[in-house]
Amino acid sequence: MLQARREAGLSQADLARKTGIPRSVLSAYERGRRQPGADALASILAAAGFELRLCPRIDQERNGRVLAQVLDLAGRLPWRPRPTLAYPLFKSRVK
Repeated sequence: MLQARREAGLSQADLARKTGIPRSVLSAYERGRRQPGADALASILAAAGFELRLCPRIDQERNGRVLAQVLDLAGRLPWRPRPTLAYPLFKSRVK
């Protein structure tokens, strides 16, 4: 938040006016004495000209292990050949 505010060229007082959050609370956020909720953080960043985006964390190692387990289980399933599907013949309408 501090970096966003500084990059926007705003003082704490300016940011407080734009967000409606008291300057003392913004100061506590920036110093790590308090933690803003997601709504407050989004509001503060928006007032500084930034956007808060939440992206899921992807643990590729864990996903790889899970995929290996699924493939191993699938390989252990009994295999039965499927009968051949018989498709109906369609008559051509082209004359």
